[in-house]
Amino acid sequence: MAKYQNPPQPPPLFTGTKESIVADAKALCDRTRSLLDGLVADISPSDAARTTFDAVLRPQAEDENAAALSARILGFYQYVSGDAGLRDASTEADKILDQFAIETGMREDVFRLVDAVYRTSGLKDARERQGRDGLVDDALARSLGFEDAESARLLEKEHKTYIRNGLGLPAGPKRDRFKAIKQRLSDIQIEFQKNLNEENGGIWFTPDELDGVPQDVLDGLEKGTGENEGKLKLSFKYPDLFPTLKFAKNPETRRKVFVHNENKCNQNVPLFKEAVVLRDEAARLLGYSDHASFRIEDKMAKTPETVLEFLGDLKTRLAPGGQKEIAHLLELKKKDHEERGLPFDGNYYLWDHRYYDRLMVEKEYSVDENAIAEYFPLRSTVAGMLKIFEELFGLVFVEIAPEDRARLSPTGKAEDIVWHEDVILFSVWDDASEGDGFVGYLYLDLHPRQGKYGHAANFNLQPGFLNDDGKTRRYPATALVCNFSKPTPTKPSLLRHEEVVTLFHELGHGIHDLAGRCRFARFHGTSTVRDFVEAPSQMLENWCWTPSQLRALSSHYQTGERIPDALIDKLIATKHVNDALFNLRQLHFGLFDMTVHTPKTHEEIEAMDVSKVYNELRVQIAGIKGPEAQGEPSTWGHGEATFGHLIGGYDAGYYGYLSSQVYSTDMFYTVFRENPMDGAKGRRYRHTVLEKGGAQDEMLTLEQFLGRKPSTEAFYKELGLAE
Repeated sequence: MAKYQNPPQPPPLFTGTKESIVADAKALCDRTRSLLDGLVADISPSDAARTTFDAVLRPQAEDENAAALSARILGFYQYVSGDAGLRDASTEADKILDQFAIETGMREDVFRLVDAVYRTSGLKDARERQGRDGLVDDALARSLGFEDAESARLLEKEHKTYIRNGLGLPAGPKRDRFKAIKQRLSDIQIEFQKNLNEENGGIWFTPDELDGVPQDVLDGLEKGTGENEGKLKLSFKYPDLFPTLKFAKNPETRRKVFVHNENKCNQNVPLFKEAVVLRDEAARLLGYSDHASFRIEDKMAKTPETVLEFLGDLKTRLAPGGQKEIAHLLELKKKDHEERGLPFDGNYYLWDHRYYDRLMVEKEYSVDENAIAEYFPLRSTVAGMLKIFEELFGLVFVEIAPEDRARLSPTGKAEDIVWHEDVILFSVWDDASEGDGFVGYLYLDLHPRQGKYGHAANFNLQPGFLNDDGKTRRYPATALVCNFSKPTPTKPSLLRHEEVVTLFHELGHGIHDLAGRCRFARFHGTSTVRDFVEAPSQMLENWCWTPSQLRALSSHYQTGERIPDALIDKLIATKHVNDALFNLRQLHFGLFDMTVHTPKTHEEIEAMDVSKVYNELRVQIAGIKGPEAQGEPSTWGHGEATFGHLIGGYDAGYYGYLSSQVYSTDMFYTVFRENPMDGAKGRRYRHTVLEKGGAQDEMLTLEQFLGRKPSTEAFYKELGLAE
């Protein structure tokens, strides 16, 4: 392993202060503004000899590459820092950078230069000859004077971005209004996410009210004093929330937890409503019928009609299964209430589902998820996952121990290359078969803490790209930010199987990020269209349902033994238990997203009671009842206010979780199902799909890997819905 000890590029630094984070953001803006001012002063749009890609676009792309090395870290502190001052500064830096992006994206003087390049390069004419669905390949790009298709794609994307930023509108009130909307939407996104990150609510319960909740969860709860003496504070963080909804025997406890969680961030309610109203107005200013038409135009689906047809077909296919599953679960609930002497009103509620879904798996499949978790201690499970990625993709992960970090730190201080003492750091390399080259850095931040991002996500810290010399490469750094339970004095952190799947999924995003080999930072790694970006990670989830891989990942926290085959068989038998209800839940999110982003008129979205729509759609689609069945108003909860995806980039795109499942299942069935650990196929997947990022049309990437156009057949077959 000695050859993997000296990375050619140091890890990034996390030495920001409240002052430097904001100052650095402003400096990035000043540098780019100066570059753009210089280009505009130096080159005339009418000078055909100088309005070339190399003169106009390449300097901007190189500046964008360089800026991304620090810009993403400046915005990252708000998700992970334990210092509220740093989080605030990071939020302010994000605001500065977002507002500057709006400013530059609406510079008509720069757009005139880009438009001139687009016309004089011949790309515009070539596109018109091809039609909308045509693709610019390397041969066509080179015939037009570009180095490769990625360069032509950059020009095309940049040109279209200016149009979509309002520069197709005449200068005047409409364009000014469009810019004001963009600026306000940026502010809303930042404030909305900050509210979610800073959320620190909870409910005080007596130990009796938490009867059934695993002891290791109870041990981690805050102990009450004063008026809360003898009580425990249950937060809304995942390691507290989900086990309580799954195991708390008292239905009133579960009800209280569920309803309070839906109302934990109600200051976001007016922000969400304002955002969907402003998006609709902006889309109509640009001539689109609604925001979804604007957003989906550049995705794989192309039109809202395609999305709604897919979601509608899936709903029709899933609905009977959902009704059947609810009927079965309701019988289980009735029997449970009779045995425990609890009143039964004949309804199956939202706060019942995790509890009876778990109970059904235990009783009918003899699967105890806490017993299974004993075979998946966090650290050894991570090691097992990395080993799978090593074998499959030709990678080597070398953990950089705390005592070795000072040697690699540009400052000589170990603490400067991580943002918290809990962070685990790896250098990542190609193995010998791939040439022993350096790949990048992987960070794992796995446990919850105050102020930290509350879900599980992968963050690109620094993208990869070709340096200005066109030969040497800048390598990426990527971070997994998760919220798995902390170890206790008597137990390590143990992962339930669903958490094993979550971790493998997010690591899949990390591998996608690390494997990127694009020319420009803009297309690196997971920078694909939203209705494809989940597919690579979703495909890798299949490894968590493969007996040989589950066995390889497992190691009992006390004995080190592998999980028994009998337990694996029982677990795998549960893969599609209540699957219709799971997918109907995803459909609720996707159809709610489309509903608020496809109003027939602007007045319709202005008048819409968004919370009411959110709750009523859930009942209609999933068929599980909420407090409205107990006489509460249909605005009893405000789940949209906790739905960061629809503010943070998945707007009119949440359907992508389901549509990309079509692609991921097709890839797995076609290539990996027979032998998931086929290294030759894994490497082909790495080089054909993961390396490409967004540098070429994602449908082309899929077709090159599959050898044909993608099909829904495997998706519906996997769900048991094939006709």
